[in-house]
Amino acid sequence: TATSLPPKGYPITHFDMVVAEDAGIYKFDILSQRGLSKIKEALTVIKKNRPSEPYIDIHDIDRCKNDKVVKSILRQGKAIGCFYVESPAMRMLLKKLEVDTYVGLVAASSIIRPGVAKSGMMREYIYRFRNPETVKERAYPVLLDIMPDTFGVMVYQEDVIKVAHYFADLTLAEADYLRRGMSGKFRSRTEFHKTKGKFFSNCRAKGIPEADTKEVWRQIESFAGYAFSKGHSASYAVESFQSLYLKAHYPLEFMVAVINNFGGFYRTETYVHEARMHGATIEGPCVNKSENMTCIEGKTIYLGLSFIGELERTTIDALLESREIDGPFTSVDDLIQRVSVSLEQVKLLIRSGAFRFTGKNKKALMWEAHFLLGNTGKSVITANLFYTPPQQFKLPVLEIARHEDTFDQLELLGFPLCNPFSILRTLPLGGITVEEMPAHLGKIISMLGYYVHKKNAITSRKEMMHFGTFLDQDGYFLDSVHFPMVAKKYPFRGRGIYKITGKVVEEFGYYSLEAQEMELQPLIEDPRYK
Repeated sequence: TATSLPPKGYPITHFDMVVAEDAGIYKFDILSQRGLSKIKEALTVIKKNRPSEPYIDIHDIDRCKNDKVVKSILRQGKAIGCFYVESPAMRMLLKKLEVDTYVGLVAASSIIRPGVAKSGMMREYIYRFRNPETVKERAYPVLLDIMPDTFGVMVYQEDVIKVAHYFADLTLAEADYLRRGMSGKFRSRTEFHKTKGKFFSNCRAKGIPEADTKEVWRQIESFAGYAFSKGHSASYAVESFQSLYLKAHYPLEFMVAVINNFGGFYRTETYVHEARMHGATIEGPCVNKSENMTCIEGKTIYLGLSFIGELERTTIDALLESREIDGPFTSVDDLIQRVSVSLEQVKLLIRSGAFRFTGKNKKALMWEAHFLLGNTGKSVITANLFYTPPQQFKLPVLEIARHEDTFDQLELLGFPLCNPFSILRTLPLGGITVEEMPAHLGKIISMLGYYVHKKNAITSRKEMMHFGTFLDQDGYFLDSVHFPMVAKKYPFRGRGIYKITGKVVEEFGYYSLEAQEMELQPLIEDPRYK
């Protein structure tokens, strides 16, 4: 077929997917995603950090599915870093369902899709899942007969075909055309409208009440375009269980793999925090301990040199090569003697704390770097028979402010390595933590939250609302709901710590905060510029 070459540099066909299908050409959707790389790298990291650990057969899926620890963290929604089950919405769903089986997770990974939630059937599924004794009285009898495994709720794309075939007596070909038509790509086609008309006429001929037909059609229409096929959900759930198994038994090594594959749903900072919550000691980049990517020794995680903003790859490669050949660096001067590096690059390493092993503070190290490279701007490596140490000077006392390192980390790494609440200008009184929420159900309270994520949503009235995700002072996730009036009056103002006032609400054992007010809290003044 004719092809064209777009800016990305690989050829694409002139046919779009709809025209290709009409022409009889088969279409394959090939998905690449980082979850597989996380699993593969985690196994490598485990083998290196725990050499005595027995072989892990990650393809023993039954072992992953039936592991007690895996089941426990799945029920609690403690799946940060795990493929497809780590988002705030998925954590919420897992907590509400308290699902811990493979079949249950397969269904959960499909009902989280927008269509099921939009139709209102996600909440109905949760209710029937938790209260199976009510299913017969709540489910439409024909739908329950068609889909007993999902309590009469359409969950998978195949369910649309089943309902259209058994409920409305459409042929299987017509039912599949209806399923594909729901995606929006075929809605303008005459055939789709004919199939829709036949759905209603067949139901009338069967004596099904018009109201029931409209309700079933509403459910089909609202979710079919977004639903997964069952095979899609089933394969996703396998990968979820594999990552859950690694997270359950090797959380630190797994989080290193997640960080090195550029995270997932959240920013890198969240995964660094998660590793710390599992007992890791987090160390910033170090010229003697760090690799290009993040690495682990025992329970100590060293962030990779690549995390330092504006540090060039050529500098990192030259540094690592010298360290491999001639061993660890002993000082700033030693690095300059062995690696061709500019003054600006050395300054980045100093400010990031990569020379902290010397015991000298940053200002003394910075003075040393300027003395050594101030005239040339870049070191030139020459073969010297004898090493001539640089001239030593007695420097005055150079003081470092308490949180100077923290603000350097914010600038160079993108996040602080200390507790972010420690740099608040003042700590507001009277706030509660996530663990205290059940004791304040229905009450108006205030909470402090370190911003993690915001999801925007449009209401039926076309108004903007938000779902917020924060970390409380103890490091646990706090989820909040911001309805349109509140969202407009108290908008999110970027990253930082917010004081959120609102009502503690609960649904199916899941607690969240219904925000009424929100205010970004001021941080201390940057000590580097005082």
